[in-house]
Amino acid sequence: MTHSITRRKFIKTGISLSAASFIPGTKKIIPPEKDRSRPVVISSRNGLRATEKAMKMISEGSDSLDAVITGVNIIEDDPEDISVGYGGLPNEDGVVELDSSVMHGPTHNAGAVAGLRNIKNPSKVAKLVMERTAHALLVGEGALRFAKSHGFKEENLLTDRSRKIWLKRKEMLSDSDFWLPSASEKIDPDLRAALDSHGTINCCALDAKGDLAGVTTTSGFFFKIPGRVGDSPIIGAGLYVDNDIGAAGSTGLGEANILTCGSNAVVEFMRKGHSPEEACIKTLVRISEKAKLWPRYLDENGHPAFDLNFYAINKKGEYGAASLWKGRRFAVHNGKENILRECAFLYKKERPVSAFSSGLYV
Repeated sequence: MTHSITRRKFIKTGISLSAASFIPGTKKIIPPEKDRSRPVVISSRNGLRATEKAMKMISEGSDSLDAVITGVNIIEDDPEDISVGYGGLPNEDGVVELDSSVMHGPTHNAGAVAGLRNIKNPSKVAKLVMERTAHALLVGEGALRFAKSHGFKEENLLTDRSRKIWLKRKEMLSDSDFWLPSASEKIDPDLRAALDSHGTINCCALDAKGDLAGVTTTSGFFFKIPGRVGDSPIIGAGLYVDNDIGAAGSTGLGEANILTCGSNAVVEFMRKGHSPEEACIKTLVRISEKAKLWPRYLDENGHPAFDLNFYAINKKGEYGAASLWKGRRFAVHNGKENILRECAFLYKKERPVSAFSSGLYV
């Protein structure tokens, strides 16, 4: 028997089959309309100048990734900021090694560099890795050669201030070597600042078109083992962007973040409908639970003896940030004002200084 089907019946059948093809329990993500997007730029506490610059560029029509990179370049170029770029704190050999990653929402593409020496703007090099190679990450000597091939000039990134901090730390390491400490028993103020330093800047943005992007850049832990790479250049750890959902980045103990793919987790919690702040908190709860398996990183109360911070924006332009410990702030430009705000947190007491002075961070 021959069956005939009209065009109208065919279309109805196709729609029914399409609807039936969705997996039960899943939800189709429908991006908000363009006119609903509220431009926002969020950053770590050392990024107030970055958020201001990025928002200005976004308001003038710049791509969100170009905006956040130009913003963090201000911090990378500043010799007085010992957390990133020029004047960043060196490894135990006295050499500044820089890491950075970028991710572009509209293309879902990313680039990163790690262990890059003698180039003060690793975020710019990371963008070139994304645009001009089929790779996602270049490291060490290869990253340096790549940067030089694109016209970047080598320069000594160790300023007099960062060298002084490095020497002070080296003199404090042992009383049985040939490095003599300063005659003063007081810890140098610059060294104290170094021991309490984040060592990283993250900056994420949502532009008026509804496109997201992010960048994370760092000089890493002060006095790290040469060649150590933290979470900053690792996509999914130090940075993650999904243009349909949101963007997230981090600062703090990179090893803990790598082991839990933190920034990716934040975005996935936002995918499930949680606000940016809730997503950051839920990720920190997960990390805090995992930290119980790492005795080296626990304080006397069994809590994390380190800090970790997440910053996030969703597709609607909602934003939030959270830290393990009370007392952290973040920078945000909401299109009307550029301000520092308090991070949400898991633990109410101030972050334990012993986590730094014991050598975990230095």
